[in-house]
Amino acid sequence: MEYTIKALQPGRGLTRLTLDATDSGDAARRAEALGCTVLSVAQASLGLGRRKEFPLLLFAQELLALLRSGISVLEAIEALREKESRPAVRSVLDGVHDALRQGKTLSSALEESAATFPALFIAAIRASERTSDLDEALSRYAAYATQLDGLRSRLMSAALYPVLLMVVGGMVILFLMGYVVPRFAHIYQDFGGELPLVSRLLLEWGGLVENGWPLLLAIVIGAVTAFASRQGRAAVGRLGERLAWRIPALGERLRVFQLARLYRTLGMLLRGGIPSPQSMKMVSGLLSASLAAALERARVKVTEGIPLSVAFEHEGLSTPVALRMLRVGERAGNMGEMMERAAGFHDEEMARWADWATRLFGPALMLFMGLVIGVIVVFMYLPIFQLAESIR
Repeated sequence: MEYTIKALQPGRGLTRLTLDATDSGDAARRAEALGCTVLSVAQASLGLGRRKEFPLLLFAQELLALLRSGISVLEAIEALREKESRPAVRSVLDGVHDALRQGKTLSSALEESAATFPALFIAAIRASERTSDLDEALSRYAAYATQLDGLRSRLMSAALYPVLLMVVGGMVILFLMGYVVPRFAHIYQDFGGELPLVSRLLLEWGGLVENGWPLLLAIVIGAVTAFASRQGRAAVGRLGERLAWRIPALGERLRVFQLARLYRTLGMLLRGGIPSPQSMKMVSGLLSASLAAALERARVKVTEGIPLSVAFEHEGLSTPVALRMLRVGERAGNMGEMMERAAGFHDEEMARWADWATRLFGPALMLFMGLVIGVIVVFMYLPIFQLAESIR
């Protein structure tokens, strides 16, 4: 969901930002991570069209390739701008190019388009400017984004088959209940006599659909329209996430998934030279509300001098494997690398679990759909079976 933020930004004065966030508090935290003093937060107006996303991973990869070829940052942005044919993307690159020509650093130029470039990317670029290793920062971010996209693709592929089963099964059930059952209801009305309870329920359902189909159609259209909007999808997503967290086995897997994303993002920022408290503040928007609150408490403990592994253990932000890796990272002085290794371990674990769950859930869902359709068909034909029995 997009939020418009009025804030005071060092070196620029009063400015207006448009950021993607889960809620107004998350939007304010993201703006503060950019060094802004937030004055007001308001939800951005929703347009009819879907906003085109900037290809950030491709941008980082192409910029890295150009810089490694020996050309300057300004020349690299000029080359990317000249080859771009999409107006929305070219407009963003034009803004970055103009800011660079004014003598601003790359991080400052990207910060002017904070609605396009996430705070994590800008922070990684800003840290690299202090150590003159922009190539390494872009390489780390490209690897980070590629790994996240790979895991997301594997999880989506695992969920595709169950979703298709649910869609097809739901359409068959809707066809039976919305078209076939009302037709059988007319047949039952001509029978006369006492009908079984399930047959009377089908008769009432047939009458409801036949007499109230405009209202039912309006409800379906309203639901589809609401879901098609970004706000509706976000609301459905939040509801689904809350329900999923209440399921013990699934909730624990979601917790591990979010912790793995936390470790990977923190690892990238720590390897880029960003201090732990600042990195922890920047990544809070990646977590659910409960885990974000725990991360904030852990950040306060770290600023008080408590080791990061101890703070994570006390706040429930570690797993047995990750905790051992964090302790090793603190002793060896490579906390960023160990966090990324912990994230890789849990990513592989999540991928294996998703594959196993899909193999189990698919047949179970198919069996459930078959049972539901079978029960509907039996209930439709039950009066006919009874009539044939009475005639015999």
